Amino acid sequence: MPKKKSKGGTILAISSIPLILVLGNSMLIPILPKMKSELDVSQFKISLIITVFSIAAAATIPVLGYLSDRFSRKAIIIPALILYGSGGILAGAAAAWFSNAYTWILAGRILQGIGAAGTAPIAMALTGDLFKGGEQSKVLGLVEASNGVGKVISPIIGSLLALIIWYAAFFAFPIFCLISILLTIFFVREKKKDKEPPPLGSYVKGLVSVFKTEGRWLLVAYLTGATCLFALFGILFYISDILEKDHQIDGILKGAILAIPLLFMTTTSYITGAKIGKNMRLMKSLIVLGLLLMTASFSTLVFFKNLIPFFSVLVVSSIGTGLVLPCINSFITGSVPSDRRGFVTSLYGSVRFLGVAVGPPVYTALMEWSRSGMFLSTAGLTLFVGFLCLVLIRVGKKEPKQENENDTLFEKLEFT
Repeated sequence: MPKKKSKGGTILAISSIPLILVLGNSMLIPILPKMKSELDVSQFKISLIITVFSIAAAATIPVLGYLSDRFSRKAIIIPALILYGSGGILAGAAAAWFSNAYTWILAGRILQGIGAAGTAPIAMALTGDLFKGGEQSKVLGLVEASNGVGKVISPIIGSLLALIIWYAAFFAFPIFCLISILLTIFFVREKKKDKEPPPLGSYVKGLVSVFKTEGRWLLVAYLTGATCLFALFGILFYISDILEKDHQIDGILKGAILAIPLLFMTTTSYITGAKIGKNMRLMKSLIVLGLLLMTASFSTLVFFKNLIPFFSVLVVSSIGTGLVLPCINSFITGSVPSDRRGFVTSLYGSVRFLGVAVGPPVYTALMEWSRSGMFLSTAGLTLFVGFLCLVLIRVGKKEPKQENENDTLFEKLEFT
């Protein structure tokens, strides 16, 4: 565990990594309509700007997770941030100077997605390595809050940068990445591995054993994280579109409005992470409660079109998301020994990215089909996932005082 005097710097460095990650999508959300008109492409094609980033990340994350277990977390995080920034430079240069800009922007976004694979999921594993017990949950809450802060400020930053020129946001990525790289180099001190990493065959056999015994729990947890991110980025994509089309709101005001639900989510994430400790029963209750709040919010959005009542109802969903994600993060991060933690948290990162990836194109199709159907479909999904969490996760009867802080969460949970 880091010494107290260096702990603040370590937490700052770790928290900067997911913050950089969310800038990759959230900063572009408010400028997508402008990008669509400048590039003269369809609504579906512009949604791919978000989707290809997330699919590239989802496909690469398991590989980088394994490599982070075999070598070290920093050895993956730093090159990943460099690649992430380079993809931003390619996309920005394409928008500024290339004739076939759209294709090259997609290429830059794919590079960014591959780089993103080595950021937040590995940072979660790093948190599990460096912090234990209730402190681990607090730091994970900060990591999720940092993720949320990135989502809050990124629409505003994207809108501000768009005042310079619409593609300026792409050139901002390498600057943010450089800051995170320096923080990671100077403040993160990993423990030396006590033994050589296992051969690939033994590593895979150990993972198969984990998924064989705890597969249903992991699938439910993964589905829950993906559902939250799908709903979040789907609704942000929808809001970004209607603010310009129906309300003629653009620029900084648009970014500030997009930040409102994210602010509620971030605040809730921070408070939740600080309070849950290792209380398994509380975590399960908050996960189910959060999903029910999301269900109630999306079901009610059908009846509101005016902005003020619409956002008043939407923030209920944001609070629900803020309750769910820190608890799921704690379950996932504490689920396995450190020698396999990178892969398990990375696979979780993959499904989260898939949730982000399918959000905009699915919402594009749903927007064309039915506004009411869009919200009710999302509400049905969150209700179904909440039911799965309620039924499939059963918390063991071991009292908190009897728990060993070094026990994994798998040893503290029972599953149907």
